[in-house]
Amino acid sequence: MKIVNRKKFIRMIAIILGMLLITFFYFSNNSFSKGEAKIKTLYVSSGDTLWTIAEEEQETNSYYQEKDVRSIIHEIKKLNHLPNNTNLTVGQKLILNRE
Repeated sequence: MKIVNRKKFIRMIAIILGMLLITFFYFSNNSFSKGEAKIKTLYVSSGDTLWTIAEEEQETNSYYQEKDVRSIIHEIKKLNHLPNNTNLTVGQKLILNRE
């Protein structure tokens, strides 16, 4: 096989690789689980902090029982897209995992 136009050949290879990468990232970020997402909704009460919520969940929620309080807080922040310096407000809705 002879390559007639080297620039076109390289451009085509780059396009094909780009399409393969896009396809890979699309399918790797999607979850095709048929299982139901098991979440719990919690509304922040007066005096609640992420630490107290995490401790309560560690004691009562079997999903969090074997986890450290700090990792529970990290997971709650990640689930709810909360920044690191989060101050909770009364009535704020939080999503938590449950088993």
